[in-house]
Amino acid sequence: KLAISMKKIIFKKLSNEILFFFLISSFALTLIVWVIQAVNYLDIVTEDGHSFAVYFKYTTLSLPKIFSQLLPFIFFLSVFYTIGVYEDKNQLLVYWTHGVSKKEFINKVIKFSLIFLSIQLLLSIIIVPHTNNKSRSFIRSSTLDFFPNLIKPKKFIDTVENLTIFIDSKNKDGSYKNIILKDTTNRDNIQTIIAQNGEIVTKNNQKFLLLNNGQIIQTNSKKEITTFNFEQTQFDLNKYSSKTTKFPKIQELETVKIIKCTRSLLRNSGEELIFKDLVCKKNFLKNLIQELFKRMYLPFYIILIALTSSLLVLKSKNETNYSIFKNIVFLSGVVLIIISEILLNLTGNNYSNNLLFLSFPILSYIAIYQYINLRI
Repeated sequence: KLAISMKKIIFKKLSNEILFFFLISSFALTLIVWVIQAVNYLDIVTEDGHSFAVYFKYTTLSLPKIFSQLLPFIFFLSVFYTIGVYEDKNQLLVYWTHGVSKKEFINKVIKFSLIFLSIQLLLSIIIVPHTNNKSRSFIRSSTLDFFPNLIKPKKFIDTVENLTIFIDSKNKDGSYKNIILKDTTNRDNIQTIIAQNGEIVTKNNQKFLLLNNGQIIQTNSKKEITTFNFEQTQFDLNKYSSKTTKFPKIQELETVKIIKCTRSLLRNSGEELIFKDLVCKKNFLKNLIQELFKRMYLPFYIILIALTSSLLVLKSKNETNYSIFKNIVFLSGVVLIIISEILLNLTGNNYSNNLLFLSFPILSYIAIYQYINLRI
């Protein structure tokens, strides 16, 4: 009983140290990647005309996705680093002197990895799709709050859907000189407006372009042209939206919807399922299968990563070529993570590639475990 109790204590210490390093590394790396991506996302303000509030919400909700993508590598790094430190400080001797075999140690690490597997599955199946869709919803429902900053002199601006704007110059008071607008909302009645000057005004939180001294040219489907002059007119900007993608991407859809759509397509039923935000078509099958593998199977590579990082216990620091062996184990773990992503990108309609992706971690696990048995 004392030996069993002691084993629980030392394994608990190992688990806590791996978890501590994992949390610190996750926070640091996720924050670094988030900052880099947040800078890249600035174009939704500068080019697409959305407000900083939308930008902040959009970038904040990308955190679960970033963490999910980094989790396998951070977990591998945590286990590898902790075991390496234990070996350098001779702390692994405590396990061997208390009757813990190397095989038992490795099995404990694998069991511990199941916690991270569960976290990854929860993230990839439920949390990440939900936050991705939520962040996209802010873009879909956003108005062009940053519209004035989109307009630049001497440039044709077509960021806004169905509307092209050109201004010759911008005055110090914020008004514009020599304005050309082309509205293609109604293809049967294209409208071009030319004005000597104008300015953007806000009334009841609605934006309007107040135009002075100009001409409206209307062209119908028969190429008939109608023109009339005006001294002042008010052009409503609120009916226009950014060209930012409005429909959810596959990565933003609920897992249940993807499963239903994939199952229907694989049955070749010919039925076209229509969800609120997804039309289930045959040409989507490759991406749907790939997304399901990414969410529901790719996380299981974490077990293989745990096994690979545990190989460090097979060699003592006092043995020759320990440093080389340590580098090989590290590179093997990194290569496995890269291979998993490469194989995932090859999945889809090709059944042999799908089989390779599914069988690779299983065959690799068996091969590595056989190597461990031989070494022990």
